[in-house]
Amino acid sequence: MVAAASGWSWNVVTDVRHLFAYPFMVNAFLAGTVVAVAAAVVGWFMVLRRQTFAGHTLALIGFPGAAGATLIGVSASAGYFAFAIVGALVVASTRGSGTAYRGFSEESAVVGTVQAFALAAGFLFVALYQGFLNGINSLLFGTFLGITIGQVWVLLVVAVAALVVLGLIGRPLLFASVDPDVAAARGVRVRLLGVLFLVLLGAAVAEASQITGSLLVFALLVMPAAAAQRFTARPVVGLALSVVIALIVTWVGLAVAYYSPYPMGFYITTFAFAVYLASFAVRYILDRHRPVPRVALGPRVGT
Repeated sequence: MVAAASGWSWNVVTDVRHLFAYPFMVNAFLAGTVVAVAAAVVGWFMVLRRQTFAGHTLALIGFPGAAGATLIGVSASAGYFAFAIVGALVVASTRGSGTAYRGFSEESAVVGTVQAFALAAGFLFVALYQGFLNGINSLLFGTFLGITIGQVWVLLVVAVAALVVLGLIGRPLLFASVDPDVAAARGVRVRLLGVLFLVLLGAAVAEASQITGSLLVFALLVMPAAAAQRFTARPVVGLALSVVIALIVTWVGLAVAYYSPYPMGFYITTFAFAVYLASFAVRYILDRHRPVPRVALGPRVGT
C-alpha cells in the first residue's frame, strides 16, 4: 500500500529495519498486535457459541458510528466503540426471557433489520460528510495509515479490560456455551453471561474494525478462531492457537501491504482464509492417521 521507494530487497534484516523506520508503521504493528490478541480470544468464544451473525451485525453497526463521529468532528474510534457496545446491548435486549442460550434463530429478523438500517445510516453520514471516497474505504476495509500512539493506548486499555473480564467469567461462560441447559440447571446465570459476552464482543469488534474495517472484521474475529477449533478441541490450546494465528496473519499482512500497492485488509483476510483452508487439510490428515481403537475380539452373538 505504501510501496516503499526501495521496494522489497530480499534482505530480511534490511527490510525489517526499513519496515519500522516510520512511526506510523510502528503504531500500526502495535495496534495490530493488540487488536489481534483481543479479537482472537473473544472470537474463539464467539465461534464456540455460534454467534458469528452477532459479530457481523455489530461490525456493521460500528460503521455508522464511525461515520457519524467523523461527521461531527469526533474520533472515529469513539464512534466504533459507542455504536458497537450500544448495539450489543440492543441485540441482547431482543433475546427471549428464558435463561437458556438458544442461538440467534429467535431474533434473527430483528438483528437483520437493525443491520440493514445501520448500513443505510452509515452511508447517509458519509454522504453528509462529503469527504473523500478513501474515507469510506477506510471505514469499510480498514487502513493502517494515521494510527496515532494515543489510539494505540486506547486500544490497549480496552483490550486489557475486555480480556480481564473474559478471564473472570471464562469458566462459567465456557460451561454455558457448551451446554446452556445443564449450566442453567447448575445455577449458572446463563442470560447474564450472554449479555456480558455480547458487550465484550462489541468492544472486540470495535477494535478489529479499526484495523480491518467493518466489512473485513471476520478476518481477525472468526477465521483464526475457526481454524484453531478445527486443529484442536482443547480450550486452552485452542485459545492460544487462535492468538498465534491472528498475530501471524496480522504481522505478515501489514508487512506485505507496506511493500505493496494493494490494501492491507485484502492481505490480512487472504492469509487468514489460507490458514482456515489449511485447517481442513490438517484435520483430514490427523483423522486419517488417528489410531483406531482396538475392539475386543470374542464370539459374536448369533455366530
